[in-house]
Amino acid sequence: MENRNRWLWLIVICLLLLIYNKPSMAQYSSTTCHNLVSVENGQFQLNNKPYYFIGTNFWYGPLLGASDGAGDRSRLLRELDALKSIGIRNLRILVGAESGSKNVVSVEPVLLSDDDTLNPDLLDGLDFMLAEMGKRDMKAVLYLTNSWDWSGGYGYYLRRIGLGDSPDASGDGWDAYCNYAAQMNVQKKAQRIFHQYIKKIITRRNKYSDIDYSDDATIMAWQLVNEPRPFRMENAQGMVKFLRKTSKLIKKLDPNHLVSIGGEGIIGCQYDSLLFDQISSDPCIDYITIHIWPKNWNWVTNDKLSEDLDRAIHKTDQYIKQHLSVAQKLKKPIVIEEFGYPRDNASYALESTTDSRNEYYTHIFQIIQSSKQSGGLIAGCNFWGWGGFGRPASLQWTRGNDFLCDPPHEPQGWYSVFTTDISTINLILNSTQSLNNQ
Repeated sequence: MENRNRWLWLIVICLLLLIYNKPSMAQYSSTTCHNLVSVENGQFQLNNKPYYFIGTNFWYGPLLGASDGAGDRSRLLRELDALKSIGIRNLRILVGAESGSKNVVSVEPVLLSDDDTLNPDLLDGLDFMLAEMGKRDMKAVLYLTNSWDWSGGYGYYLRRIGLGDSPDASGDGWDAYCNYAAQMNVQKKAQRIFHQYIKKIITRRNKYSDIDYSDDATIMAWQLVNEPRPFRMENAQGMVKFLRKTSKLIKKLDPNHLVSIGGEGIIGCQYDSLLFDQISSDPCIDYITIHIWPKNWNWVTNDKLSEDLDRAIHKTDQYIKQHLSVAQKLKKPIVIEEFGYPRDNASYALESTTDSRNEYYTHIFQIIQSSKQSGGLIAGCNFWGWGGFGRPASLQWTRGNDFLCDPPHEPQGWYSVFTTDISTINLILNSTQSLNNQ
């Protein structure tokens, strides 16, 4: 009987120890959040050290991770391993596409369908990708929608409130598209549908890691929109209110993670520096983003990509300097989160050389390296972008083709860095090693 009572007491003591020593949610959160990126005195901090990075755009990652045959998980794992092997551990990613306009070529399959339902296979893909990134000590910057309709974007929410499909922006449709997209800045019903979507994403729990998104150290930041613009200056203050309302909502749902806008900078503010200053000063916005596109912005021409390279670099430096003054005033880091340069001779062919691109990349990478040496505010960059093991089937993307960094409405192979671009791969590897060894 004594032995039996002794065993009963031992069982009771063990149970009590389990109960009282079980980590609380607060303890769990603080342990998880230890590896979160933060901002202190204008610098990113990770594990009590300054965090500077060279990363890439990998917007289609969750599509590769999708379950039920919709994705290509074997390719996703190969891409993540390849990126890690060359020192790329910061990936800028689209959470998911919304149902697109009938007038444009847009991403398929979509995460958000016309009845506001979320595709479980693509949610699974997002979970899977984040879990695999976590295993590789990678960070994700997740943008929640797009001002452009190649992934549904603003057009989805405007269509849901009865404003029709977005017009084709190519050719003579540019003004029509701007007039259409500008409405997102002032249409509160469309914004509410978007905010409902945000709540579903940010409050999600990852089924593979069993970690709430709001606690997941793999996530570096949430981004409001890819390249938000007023599109029409009469809607500029509407954009300010829309972005501020959205950033405040995200901070309320997830106070642990950084929040950024996802904008191009002054060019994305219709060249209005005061508007850029205004949206950047939002207290819920932790860092500043800029995008730089020498060819798309007509700083260079297709027939003089090499000859115009010095001009592109000069204008790049000027553009960065414009924004650095705002960052210094606000004490916020800057990330050059999109930049690209075409393949030599404006070729889209896989076998074409990339000498001018390599020179342009080198200049951007050196800016990050110099900033780290001086403790500067230019904290990172994400080149556009990673095509990896994908291969273009034709210039026009159709469903079933490999996903590349080139969106479906653009020529396939235009800005993609493939695993066969050995000179660029070596440049990236040498640059990340140099940065990490500083």
